[in-house]
Amino acid sequence: DDIIVAVVSQVNIVTNVSKWVVDSGATRHICANRNAFSSYTAVEDGEEQVYLGDSRTTPVLGKGKVLIKLTSGKTLALNDVLHVPSIRVNLVSVALLGKVGVKVSFESDKIVMTKNNVFVGKGYCDQGLFVLNVSEITSESASSSAYMIDSYGMWHARLGHVNSAYVLKLKRLGMINMHDEQIGKCEICVESKLIKKTCHSVFRESEPLSLIHYDLADLKQTMSRGGKNYFVTFIDDFSRYTKVYLIKHKDEAFDMFLSYKAEVENQLNKRIKRIRSDRGGEYMLFDDYCEKEGIIHEVTPPYSPESNGVAERKNRTLKEMMNALLNSSSAPDNLWGEALLTACFLQNRIPHRRTGKTPYELWKGYVPNLKYLRVWGCLAKVLLPDPKKRKIGPKTSDCMFIGYAERSAAYRFLVLKSSVIDCNTIVETKNAEFFENIFPLKSSINTSSTQPSPLETSSEHMFEDLRRSKRQRKETSFGSDFYTYLVENDPISFSEAISSSDAIFWKEAIRIEIDSIKENNTWTLVDLPKGAKPIGCKWIFKRKYNPDGSIEKYKARLVAKGFTQKQDIDFFDTFAPVARISSIRVLIALASIHRLVIHQMDVKTAFLNGELEEEIYMTQPEGCEVPGQENKVCRLLKSLYGLKQAPKQWHEKFDQVLLNDGFSSSSADKCVYTKSMNDDCVIICLYVDDMLIFGTCDDIVFKTKSFLASNFDMKDMGEASVILGVKVVRKGDSILLSQGHYVERLLKKFDYYDCKSVTTPYDVNSQLKQNKGDSLAQSQYAQIIGSLLHLMNFSRPDIAYAVSRLSRYTHCPNQDHWEALARLMRYLRGTMDYGIEYSGFPAVLEGYSDANWISDSDETKSTSGYVFTLGGGAIAWRSVRQSIIARSTMESEFVALEMTSTEAEWLRNFLANIPLGMKPTPSVSIHCDNQSAIAIAKNKSYNGKNRHIQLRHNIVKQLLKDGTISINYVKSEGNLADPLTKPLGRKMIYETSRGMGLKPIENKQVMVTQPL
Repeated sequence: DDIIVAVVSQVNIVTNVSKWVVDSGATRHICANRNAFSSYTAVEDGEEQVYLGDSRTTPVLGKGKVLIKLTSGKTLALNDVLHVPSIRVNLVSVALLGKVGVKVSFESDKIVMTKNNVFVGKGYCDQGLFVLNVSEITSESASSSAYMIDSYGMWHARLGHVNSAYVLKLKRLGMINMHDEQIGKCEICVESKLIKKTCHSVFRESEPLSLIHYDLADLKQTMSRGGKNYFVTFIDDFSRYTKVYLIKHKDEAFDMFLSYKAEVENQLNKRIKRIRSDRGGEYMLFDDYCEKEGIIHEVTPPYSPESNGVAERKNRTLKEMMNALLNSSSAPDNLWGEALLTACFLQNRIPHRRTGKTPYELWKGYVPNLKYLRVWGCLAKVLLPDPKKRKIGPKTSDCMFIGYAERSAAYRFLVLKSSVIDCNTIVETKNAEFFENIFPLKSSINTSSTQPSPLETSSEHMFEDLRRSKRQRKETSFGSDFYTYLVENDPISFSEAISSSDAIFWKEAIRIEIDSIKENNTWTLVDLPKGAKPIGCKWIFKRKYNPDGSIEKYKARLVAKGFTQKQDIDFFDTFAPVARISSIRVLIALASIHRLVIHQMDVKTAFLNGELEEEIYMTQPEGCEVPGQENKVCRLLKSLYGLKQAPKQWHEKFDQVLLNDGFSSSSADKCVYTKSMNDDCVIICLYVDDMLIFGTCDDIVFKTKSFLASNFDMKDMGEASVILGVKVVRKGDSILLSQGHYVERLLKKFDYYDCKSVTTPYDVNSQLKQNKGDSLAQSQYAQIIGSLLHLMNFSRPDIAYAVSRLSRYTHCPNQDHWEALARLMRYLRGTMDYGIEYSGFPAVLEGYSDANWISDSDETKSTSGYVFTLGGGAIAWRSVRQSIIARSTMESEFVALEMTSTEAEWLRNFLANIPLGMKPTPSVSIHCDNQSAIAIAKNKSYNGKNRHIQLRHNIVKQLLKDGTISINYVKSEGNLADPLTKPLGRKMIYETSRGMGLKPIENKQVMVTQPL
């Protein structure tokens, strides 16, 4: 039968045999050029015919395979393509692409092709036809690079895809060596840059610093590494020398100006005379400062950005080059900060069209050296220091070149694969070998001399072999269009991880996990015994973040499916303790008092250290099956994450090692260990596999770290900076705990970041009640409450009452509850930088107890609250609804006093086990604002009307008798526990927060001002 091919009528109008049109009506691929076929079979004349859209027929001369190199770098393989010389444009059938898994998405002006959610290529509408972006049609092995060394294309890329005129000018000036080559259009430049008419300045300054152009640009849609959302630009009008600073918030712009002013005035021995900026609100501080310093601050007229045209044009140029660098290397969008700084670095070394000289030369006084420039985003083999000084194995790490060091003659690299340093770490060094024609994040680049695998290759061959077999597999990548969407979501499966844009990092994380398991002899491969049933396993993937929001590392964890274990067969006891959060805060407070050294270590694959007593079999992990032994199972010799008994076995192992070395575990917290050596003391606080090490001197801390490293595979994290997501900051003799980074992510996640701040967390006039109607967005409400509970428990006692109160309505929230929750989020927006400061004074443990009688109108129950301070900051707090109905304020206060006394007893016992405090440990002073409750506590008898609280009375009385506690009266205005039981006004929130050590970490009065 004749073959019918439906095509659009424009085929007969447009004659361009180099174009490939994507046609949803075509049933076959058609090519007019015989030379485009990589394999070809002739067809006898008249054997096959195709029908065109205008009812004409044309003969098919042959058929075969065509390889199309797309501009994305991918190779599209078309099989069974018909050779029809009379066709006036080549056709790609959408239907046939769909059969091999290629999805074509049509938009108004372009098409996008994907396969298995991986970006393949795209095309644009041209005269009514969707034309593919084709790099070349090849029948030979595709080249691994579009550049030639020392060619125009190479220097064009090294210089950040700058205008071709500047490349030629640098050659004429003798600053670069370049082979002559015909200059064509660069697709990266076309896609990244927009042309717009601009106003031209009619006057230019005659010396540096006479006029500084100043502007701030917003890129907050994509947060950079380091959590930056904006950049501020300073341009000297005379030289056009530019300085760029990345900032997190707009209010940092003024601080950057002060830094810039101090630097440039010191370098040039001149003073800034005038600055020019727009009317942005971030410049309000300029007027007073400029008036004081004698600087003229010029602002643009309203709605006239062209009046600050130098800065506006410079920002546009920088962003164009930044986009070109990102697009050309397929780098993720969160590297825009590195690309922007590189763009600024290059722009300062490119001649200006008016002066004919580079801004660098006019600023520094000598011609810059460009011989060390390299193509941004290329592969580099970097020599990094190896702490183990291994003699065998590769000496270099695979890195991506991302810029030039600002303060040294070195390059900046992003570590992609290394055995000596964590992946995704940025390092600076000059010891590197560059491969400027290879882009590691661009999956289409193939460094071997073999032909690239066509797109139709099965997915089995597209991933690196995790078993390290000899078989070569091709890596895949999503590309820049998909990276921003996926960056916040961790993969939920093995297949998703190795097909994501971060596949190279996940594969390295998997390799590290498997290596740890093998080195630890966690299992041995055996045949499954008859009657035994293996448990399964699963890969868990997690990105770990730094406090500033940047990615610290990629973590892959192999987890056993312990939920399939049977009790008394596969496991027995499962309990394992973890350190209390209060214990960590107490130790931080003691560190501020006694000036202790604080270091941090992490146990790599901690659960793998536990010895198993039970006989457990597990299937081999996905992607890591041993060739030839796929049918065997893993006989677990040591514990594995996910096993019911894994935490218990790990803690027993750790406990045994430390006790054998002379450590003592605290009776108040089994995860706190102490050891005294002469006049020195060391304390270890363990939270699962994270630990803090406190010492009276560096020597004892280093000895302890060496001891731990000799028994476990440890990661030395140096001085403590982040513990359990809480930022630890040394500020002189003070230590600060902050979760500002967590608050910021929380506000952005739930769209409260741009809200207007308030000065109190809870409205004093609010009367919330249980919702008896339909719930409103219950799931999201619960998510926010859960996130706030974490924040409140770790570092924010000021929101304890609000969170405790709002959590009572989680099961069925209504509009009133949502409004109260929104107010709390607005309060956090204003206090985002708040944290607890431990100044070391007073070095006395004190407690505050309070209750609010019948604060819950639904259940007529009261609220109890307490807070303890040590070293100037809060170390323990709680706000909770009472379990009984109190008949009076005295009774509710006494219930709270009993709860506070119990916590005081634990804190006193904890301090008694630490060889730093006073011996004997003094009693804990508890402050209460209800004299009736104090009188009953100190009275040996009790009123018969209060006999139902006899047990509580006996507990408090016994603690008083033993000298564990003492109870003192305090006025309500001085009771720090007051905000934990009731809503307060602005003044009291301010004063009680200061009493608990809560204050802006960066000394910015963001939340409230000092009350008059």
